[in-house]
Amino acid sequence: MFQAKDKFFDVVVIGGGPSGMMAAIEASELGAKVALLEKNSGLGRKLLLTGKGRSNITRAEFNPKELAKKYGREGDFLLYPLSVFGVKETLKFFEEHGLKTKIERGKRIFPQSDKAGDVLNVLIQSLKKNNVSILTKAEVGEIFISSEAKEILISRNEITKLFLKDGREITAKNYIICTGGKSYPQTGSTGDGYKWLQKLGHTIIKPRPALAPINIKEAWPKEAQGLSLKNVELFVFQNKKNLLKKVESRFGELLFTHFGISGPIVLDLSGKIGELLEKGGVSLFLDLKPALSFEKLDKRLQSDFAKQSNKMFKNSLADLLPFKLIPVIVKLSGINQMKKVNKITKEERNKLAKLLKNLEMTVNSLLGFETAIITLGGVSLKGIDAKTMKSKLIDNLFLAGEIINLHGPTGGYNLQLCWSTGHLAGQSSANNLPH
Repeated sequence: MFQAKDKFFDVVVIGGGPSGMMAAIEASELGAKVALLEKNSGLGRKLLLTGKGRSNITRAEFNPKELAKKYGREGDFLLYPLSVFGVKETLKFFEEHGLKTKIERGKRIFPQSDKAGDVLNVLIQSLKKNNVSILTKAEVGEIFISSEAKEILISRNEITKLFLKDGREITAKNYIICTGGKSYPQTGSTGDGYKWLQKLGHTIIKPRPALAPINIKEAWPKEAQGLSLKNVELFVFQNKKNLLKKVESRFGELLFTHFGISGPIVLDLSGKIGELLEKGGVSLFLDLKPALSFEKLDKRLQSDFAKQSNKMFKNSLADLLPFKLIPVIVKLSGINQMKKVNKITKEERNKLAKLLKNLEMTVNSLLGFETAIITLGGVSLKGIDAKTMKSKLIDNLFLAGEIINLHGPTGGYNLQLCWSTGHLAGQSSANNLPH
């Protein structure tokens, strides 16, 4: 642990989240004297929230090329970090440290215990075993840079020291910034790293909440709050000058809430929806029966109505819809709820089928960084060397984790990003030490 007299280190890692802990472990494994700075009173506060407290540590996709594709346009940046420390190496690391894992639906990998605390414990024990100096309640105030002009007219920019807000001064040969994004600010992710890195000359792509629930204008989702739907499809449309243009869609699971919608497909689409909201209105259309074409759904309705010909409309949809959604659909259909189904017209039935295939919602907003799982945007990848995670501007600075402009969908992608970039930054910072 940190002693008051310790001020000089080979590597200082700022940020005690997943990428920071992994970076500190790897640098110390390679013989570097390492300090890990965390402004909270303990490490891994956000890690404990991942996977709803179960920590979806990675996913069972062992091909780096296939995995990198899931990170969107910038995914190629991850090809090298994943080839050095990918899913296989991540699982090996945790299992060698006594954490048994399991693969669940959708290739998601969790600890067998279903406890994020067990994942954190492995990391903390590894830090202690490697004699990493852990400084908690250590908030960085200022970062000092020296520019030393060389005779060959090459400018060498280096961080020379850090000042903590409590007055302590720390010096290292190399520095790794792993302060995360702005999501879940209550865990300490308040965007500090963006300010420092902008001052150091790095370009910051505007941070936006991603993997966030969505606030819906219409009131009816609240009536279905708590209802989770599986095997539905959600379509996103940009609304410009009253013209709707389809942008993206997802198939899977959706959850109704008191403010609107959440669930895996909503979280995955939220980053794109946030982007579109800056350009205009966004409409969502939910297909409750994607396995059925409109024609097949209409035949299904005819069949159901024929079996229940004397029932009132409000009591006729139990075989087709979850109980909690029936009053919502009955109301939105405009069909008299007391009407006998044998009196429902073809026009009314068509309107009902269209509603089930295109349940419309208007986006008000994303819920923001307080509830977003990750941050979209961050440090531009153009200023980072993908082979080392080293800054192209500052000679002894490395970056890892959510602070960089890379993100994946839900399901273990974003923790894998942290393990891979953190490991590579730790390895590179130790290899960058003067011999």
